[in-house]
Amino acid sequence: MTSDNPGRLRPNIHAFWLFFPAASLLAALAVPLSVYGVLSGSGWPPGLLGSGHGHELIFGFAMALVAGYTLGPQPRRILASLFLLWLLARISWSLAPESLAAQLLSPAFALLLARHAVPRFQAAKKWRNRIAGPLILILCLLSVVFWLANNTLTGNVQSIPGTRQVMMAAIVGLLLLMTFIGGRLIAPAVAGTLEKRGIPLAARVQPRIEGMLLIILALALTLTLVPFAAPGAGFLLLTAAVLIVVRTIRWKLWHCRNRPDLLVLALGYLWLAAGAGTTGLSLLRGTDPTPSLHLVTIGALGTLSSSVMLRLAWQRARRTTPPTWQVVGIAIAMAIAALARLEVGITPFTNPHLLWLAAVSWSCTYALVGLQMIVLFRQSQNRRK
Repeated sequence: MTSDNPGRLRPNIHAFWLFFPAASLLAALAVPLSVYGVLSGSGWPPGLLGSGHGHELIFGFAMALVAGYTLGPQPRRILASLFLLWLLARISWSLAPESLAAQLLSPAFALLLARHAVPRFQAAKKWRNRIAGPLILILCLLSVVFWLANNTLTGNVQSIPGTRQVMMAAIVGLLLLMTFIGGRLIAPAVAGTLEKRGIPLAARVQPRIEGMLLIILALALTLTLVPFAAPGAGFLLLTAAVLIVVRTIRWKLWHCRNRPDLLVLALGYLWLAAGAGTTGLSLLRGTDPTPSLHLVTIGALGTLSSSVMLRLAWQRARRTTPPTWQVVGIAIAMAIAALARLEVGITPFTNPHLLWLAAVSWSCTYALVGLQMIVLFRQSQNRRK
């Protein structure tokens, strides 16, 4: 929306300029604070202890990423209401997770986000192009399911049956959403790059593989919520991992050595396969999948989200791709964080040095991404004047 009289009608703002820096700040603060709260014995902030930091990174951080990526340009009043609700939810959960505000504000934000984001995908003609809307809706509804499983004000998240399954389902939901959106982002970008070099790419979106991944991962998500269905979910996740690898190989990324930004996006996509595969094996063996799930939440989510945030910001502000050192730095830092967290296993606080290495690598990456976003936003605003 534009106007000849900016004093009377102000233009819409792209949601990612607001939510991406905020998500980066939350990511940069939440993980080291959660580690400090336990290792120092201070127990502060209480909402980030134990699985509380997982709640904030899924229903806080990841939901802010969804808002930034899917909302597009919005009137300032809508963005302001969404952002204020998100911010209050984060503060209340971090400082007083047992309070009524903490229990209700995150689901409220998720439902309001779904109200504005989901209808944006319903105009597409093909069902595969419309599927992003239902995927986002499922993720938003899982925030409500978590609240129900948490039984409102019953206290410590770890002591309540059901919340663990909901958290895992939410991570599989993120895996499903990243598999879909990542494929739709990488495929056309790779095809355009190869066409400039005269190399044809027949396997672009690969709708058959995409369709199988949507069905398989949706079934896996459902089974994570069903008691005694872990082996079935594990088998489906292993199958999805194989399909993700096959899809990635068919993009012929070895011809894109001059595009490190695309290679890092593809690396993030392969982290999805690593996370799905190792989690699937854990479920089949009957072992705790928590370390493997961090390959999804750190390796895949960290690499893909950081890369996409910088990609959108640089394209909007400078009409170019991010510098090589930035995207390569993201790939290295997130690999260190993911592998260090995997190594500490199910008892992370018995190996504080590796745990701090994972936390610092993650935190520094998002701090720098958030700072770069702010700088680029200011540059984009100056260009409009």
